[in-house]
Parts: sequence; C-alpha cells; structure tokens
Amino acid sequence: MKNEIIITGFGGQGIILTGRILGKAASLGDHKESTMVQSYGPESRGGACSAQVIISDDAIHYPYINTADILICMSQGGYDKFIGQLNPEGTLVIDQDLVRPRRIKRFFSIAATRIAEELGHKMMANIIMVGFTTAVTQAISLEAARQTVIESVPKGTEDLNLKAFNKGWDSGIAKLKGQEKKAAGQTGAIS
Repeated sequence: MKNEIIITGFGGQGIILTGRILGKAASLGDHKESTMVQSYGPESRGGACSAQVIISDDAIHYPYINTADILICMSQGGYDKFIGQLNPEGTLVIDQDLVRPRRIKRFFSIAATRIAEELGHKMMANIIMVGFTTAVTQAISLEAARQTVIESVPKGTEDLNLKAFNKGWDSGIAKLKGQEKKAAGQTGAIS
C-alpha cells in the first residue's frame, strides 16, 4: 500500500507541520516508510507553500510526487496549482471556506479555519485538517495521528490541539457515515 499526499496552502497555516505530522505518524506510529519534501516561497509567511508526503509499506526510492493519491488544499492558489496532479481516482480534501473546486464533483470538505476560529485559535486549522484527513482517508491510524499531534505541538498546547484534532476527526467520520447512508438510499443522509 502506498499513499502519495500533497498538502498545500500558504505560509503561516502550518502546512509543513501538517506534512511532518502525517509522515511521522506513518513511520513512528504505524511503522511504515515515509518521506517528506517541502517547498515555500521566499516570503515564507503568507506565500504559497506545500509539502509532499509519501507513505508506503515498502522502501521509497524517490521522494517527489508526480501524481497524488490525496490532495489537501487550504488555499485557492494551492488548489489551482496542484489539482492537475491529483489522480482521477484520488481524494481531494479542502477547507471549504478557502477553496472553491472547479469541475470536481467528488471531494471532502471541512470549514477547518472557521472551526479553529470558533475554538479561539485560528492557527489550529491545520490540526483540524489532520484529524479530518485521518478520518476520511485512513492514510494513517487514529492512534498514531493523535500521539504525533501531542508530540509535535508546542508544550502547553497539547490539550487544545487534541481538541482541534478531535473536531476534525468527528467531522470526517460524520461525512463518511453520511455518504454511506446516501449510497444505501436511506433518508436523512448528509451530503
């Protein structure tokens, strides 16, 4: 099993930390192989940035991604730049308040930034996105993701970040259940 993941947004959103958490959780928590390559503009904060994470059961011989299995977008510019690299059968995950997908019918969305603002910490939108992505893609295990979040965030913020992660996870599980009900033709399905 191999997952090639691109995370994109702008500097200051925690895009690189998101990639680091996914890769670390896969390697240290789930005992898989992982690599990460990061890219950001010279302006650092506010400029475009991205992380490429590969998770595999086998050795990884090339750390760059040509075609992503999972694309996580937290900015419109990132979506516009990387949507062409998403496998047609791949999974698109977006912050629904920041990205408007074009010509894509099937995707997962969460208002990560808005939820983070409601929690009082806009900077935790990336952790909400980690929880949501963990739920909808299962690229990493829940236990590995939670433990890596706790180990990766600044000391003293672990509980808040875990709360943010759980918000994302719960939303992702709710989306999956809604899709299952819809596919089964049950009423009251969430779209």
